[in-house]
Amino acid sequence: MSTIARRIRATPERPATEAWEIIVGLISEPGSSARQELDTARGIASCLIAEEMPKDSPIVVVGVGPRLRIYCLYDEAAVSSEDADESPLLLAPTDGNWKMWLPVANEDLEWVQRELAKRGSRIVAYELEKGEPEGDQARPKVPQAMVVNVEAFKKL
Repeated sequence: MSTIARRIRATPERPATEAWEIIVGLISEPGSSARQELDTARGIASCLIAEEMPKDSPIVVVGVGPRLRIYCLYDEAAVSSEDADESPLLLAPTDGNWKMWLPVANEDLEWVQRELAKRGSRIVAYELEKGEPEGDQARPKVPQAMVVNVEAFKKL
């Protein structure tokens, strides 16, 4: 699976809530169910951005198109914006089956997971010290296709 990255300017260039809005705008369409679910996580995600969690450990989005890693820039890097990349994506990764992982410090992991679970199942936390999810755990669960027993069908 291919991977792309975006680097969003955060504090002091813009408040954490505004940085989250930029992220939400990049990955979802206005009025979509994905946008609604992302909006329910606004407070938690903004807290994590304010605590600089996505500085070195990305917010990960897997869905339509390539895997997306979203980092936030802080301090001088946010102001100079030399490394920023807030350009639009060709596809909104949340148009189909998708999942998002937010980086969280170990001491906050339990409460963040609990609060995110109250808001839905697509946005979850990963322990920043253990690194981002990889492999099968980083793929949204897709319902299995229906299997037809041809022999039983022929008997009808």
